[in-house]
Parts: sequence; C-alpha cells; structure tokens
Amino acid sequence: MHKIVNEPESPICSQKVDALAINTHIDEGCSQPSPVASSHKRSSSGASKSVSPVVGKTKTSKKSSSQLSNPVTRNIAPIFNIKPKGTEPSPGPSHSQAVSPPKRGPDDHNPREGPPLKRAKFNLQDAAPLAEKLRPTDISEFVGHESVVSLIASGCTGSLILWGPSGCGKTTLARIIATQSDAVFKELSATVAGINDVRAIVDAAKSTFSLTGRKTILFLDEIHRFNKGQQDIFLPFLERGYIQLIGATTENPSFKLIGALLSRCRVFCLERLEDADIRDIISKALIRLSPPSGESTVDLSVGSSSQPLDLEASTSALIQKPIRSLSEKIIATIVSMSAGDARIAISLLELAIKAPIDFDEAKVLTFLRRSVATSYDPAEDHYNMISALHKSVRGSQPDAAMYWLARMLAGGEDPGFICRRMVVCASEDIGLADNHALPLAVATLHACQNIGMPECRINLAHLIAYLRLAFSGSIYYHLISLSEAPKSTRAYEAYRRAEEAAERDPSLPVPLQMRNAPTALMKEVGYGKSYHYNPDYAHPVHNTYLPSQLEGTTFLKKAGDVSGKTWDEEALINWENYSNGGKQWDGREMGEQSK
Repeated sequence: MHKIVNEPESPICSQKVDALAINTHIDEGCSQPSPVASSHKRSSSGASKSVSPVVGKTKTSKKSSSQLSNPVTRNIAPIFNIKPKGTEPSPGPSHSQAVSPPKRGPDDHNPREGPPLKRAKFNLQDAAPLAEKLRPTDISEFVGHESVVSLIASGCTGSLILWGPSGCGKTTLARIIATQSDAVFKELSATVAGINDVRAIVDAAKSTFSLTGRKTILFLDEIHRFNKGQQDIFLPFLERGYIQLIGATTENPSFKLIGALLSRCRVFCLERLEDADIRDIISKALIRLSPPSGESTVDLSVGSSSQPLDLEASTSALIQKPIRSLSEKIIATIVSMSAGDARIAISLLELAIKAPIDFDEAKVLTFLRRSVATSYDPAEDHYNMISALHKSVRGSQPDAAMYWLARMLAGGEDPGFICRRMVVCASEDIGLADNHALPLAVATLHACQNIGMPECRINLAHLIAYLRLAFSGSIYYHLISLSEAPKSTRAYEAYRRAEEAAERDPSLPVPLQMRNAPTALMKEVGYGKSYHYNPDYAHPVHNTYLPSQLEGTTFLKKAGDVSGKTWDEEALINWENYSNGGKQWDGREMGEQSK
C-alpha cells in the first residue's frame, strides 16, 4: 500500500499543493490546478489514485476549457481580491492580473470627446484697478510735487518719510526712487507685516550687498501702524546702512513716529494735488486709453504697475467697452470730485468711460456724484479746521467762520466738539467785551446736546455769527419776549450758503497760516507761518482765512441787505391793509430804493 502524505495548503487559496510546487503555484496567481506528487487523493467513493514514483512529476486531472478560462477563486482570501486603483481586469485567463490603461500622450485625443480643452492662464495683475495699471514708472511721467521730484532726480535721497494724503503719489515716488537707484526693492504694508518680515528682508539685504554690492530699499506703507516698540527694529539697521527705509503715512509723523526714527529719516510733506495736476493726469490717462487709429474700442484691462499699457495686446478674453467722448463738464466734475486724489480721479474716469453707452451727460454726472463720499480726515482735518474756525471768529471774519463750520459738520464732525471750542472762545477772545457771549455759548452747547444734528447746526450758525459780531463790539444782547423780538434769518441763510460751497468742493485745504503748529516738524512745514494774533495788535490785521478759491465770497450778509429777496407789491399792500392798520410800511422807501 502506498503511504498517504498530508499535502500542504497554499497560504493564499487554501488549496492542497505539492510542497515542491507551491512557489510556482503562488507565482501563477493560484490560477493553475494544484499539482499532486508523492500522495493520493481520495475520491468520494474512497478509491485512491496512484502516485508517480518520480518526484516532481504529477498527474493532473483533466478539466474543461471553461474551468481553465474561468478558474474558481472563491477560496482566495478577500484581501487579495482588492484591485489597485487605475487598473482594469484583463480579458485573459485570469482577472487577478490587473493591467493599467496606457497613458495618453499630449497629442493623443479622442475625437468623440470634442475639441481639446486648453487650460486658461490668468495674470493676477489683470485684477488690479485702472489706477494701479496706469501708475507712472519713470520720474518724467510723475505729476506734481516739483520740489520733491527735483531732489529725487538729483539723487539726494536717503531714508525718508513721505507724509501726505491718499492718492498724492507716495507709493509711486518710492518705486521710482528704487528704479533710478538700481537697488533691490522690497515692499511691505504695516497693516499685515510685522518685525519678523523686516528681519527677513534685512538678512537678505546683507547677503545681496556682500555678493553683488546692490543696496536694498524697503518701502513700508502705512508706517504709522507700527507701534513705538516695532519702530525700534529699524534703528540699528538704518544706523549701519543695511537698508534704505522709505516710509509712507497719512498721519502726522510728529505724533505717530518716534523721535529716534525721525532723526534718521528726512520727512517730505506732500500736499494734495492741484486741480491742474489732476487735469494733467486725466489727459495722460486718456491718451494711453485711446484706441489705436482705425479702432473704436478701448481696453481697460491691459497693463500693469511695472509696464506701460499695451493697447496692442491680445484682448480675446478681456472685456471691451466702447470709449465715449468726455465733455469738458464731465472732466471738470472729475477734477473737482477727486479732491486732489489721483487714485480717485482715475477711478472716476474709469466709471465715466464704462458707463452705459445710452447715458447722456446728465446721467453720467449723476452717476459720478453718487460714487464719491465727502472728504474729511478726522486725524488731520479735525484739528486744522477747528483752528481755522476759531481764528476766523477771532479775526471777525463771519464768511470764513461759516464756511469752516459747514465743512466740519458736512464731514461728520461732532457738533459738541465745535461748541465746546466756541465756549472757550467766548471767554478767551471776547471775554469782558460782551458778557453775554459766554451764556449764549453755553446755551448753544446745551441745545446741541439735547437736539442733535441736523437741527443743531442752526444753533451753531447763530452762535458763530454772534461771537464774530460780539468780538468786534458792534452788537448788544437784549432780553425781550420772543414774539416781539426782531426777526432775522441772516445766520441760517449764511450757513446754507456756506454749506452749498462746502458741498461743491469738499477738498479745499485749510490755508497753512490758519493751521496750528504744536510741534517743531509742523512749524518747519509751514503751519501757522506769518499768522497775526489779533489781540496782540492795536489795529486790525490781515490773515488768509479762506482758501484762495473762495476769497471774496460773502456768506453772512450785512443787516438790512435785501439783495436776492423777492419784492411783491401786492403782498405788501395786503399786509399794510390788514396787519398795519392801512398805514404804509416804514421801510417802503428803503425797500424801493433797493429794487
């Protein structure tokens, strides 16, 4: 009898496999019948098959072709049935052999899928507003601030602070300086950057200078956002000359920057651009936006801050708008509403060009006016205008006083702040000349606190007009019943006229002579220069109280001035008959002379 040998099982499919053929069985993916060598497999009837005496050669049972082509794999462990990603079963004899699909080449394309899609490429600079795309890149293109530009053109620069309102050209100047000096230019904003960003730039500046000899200019926008502790980070680096700092700020450096930093930098005060400068900027922008000859469209989406506008560039993916001819009135409105801000001027120009083509001039002007808010900077105008108001009252200038009052209230100033200053003025400047000035000022303060805006502006106009007249000693206050008191709307009407002037141009600057100068830096800039303090003189003195554009304007008319009033003879006769007992009005002769 033959000895029955226990055949080992495959660790994968659990089939009985000859120990000598198990590796081959596994390599073939358990797809072949189990070889039998040196043992007998018992059939269901109990009969045994003979085993060949030759080791390694076995007799295999015959199987159908369907069994060979579709082998049973139910005994395979589940983990080995998981197909790797990206594979598909092969149509061959075994679906355990996964075949990856061939990779598609760059030129291979299935025509059934339609035309091949190209990946769109977008330049982030296309998202920049038009004012950024049209920014000058050369000193010859820069407009305004001739004295500062001449210093930069001569190369007399170092670490400096550019102090001025928004849109006056601070960032543009910094970039032009970097371009002319062939220095490495790094730009940060103090609104998002910190001292770690500064240290990284300084370390890179040291390496760049040691390897190439090129210096590094660090432009820090909104430098006043760095607190005093953060500003100290610049001191050792500026002392050793590792970097050249250019800081830009809209705040007064005397109050926002530490003295040690100011001593290492030169401060340039940039004023708002003049109307002529804004016109020049608009003219240059229109030239660059004008379509080439033979075309009637203008592309507002091409160009960058580093390259001039390229009107010949491809514009297939860009929005095209027909250019409209801008009338002189539209350009004058843009100049006026820009308030000396070049960025606002270009933005308004873009709005005017992109306005619907069916808009006439009136609709375009309305469209522009609704897009601009009143310009009033609480950090700077707050002090300059209250100084101008106080000095106008002191100088007995009612027109200037009414104008600065209207400017402050239109800008959103707290009426209580204005009234508190007038309470001080009632004692400081008027004092014993009219003892009724202080009670009226205090009463107006109470009215402002109890009534609020917009009605309390009438109370303030009343107070301003009285204080001016009280200071000149030409009016006296009498306590009489309100019903029998003389009536006058001069103060109210004066404020209305001043308010209209303030709305027409909310950007007129306070004359330097009217500004207060509490710091040495502000005195060097010219604040309060040549101001004549009225109480120091035994005679009247002249100061510049109003902007040059409004000199000679009258807001508060003199008593008895009926210019602009309506004369209705029929209405006067009715009053004489029914209210004056049939007697003629005493002022008829004077009124007829004024007609």
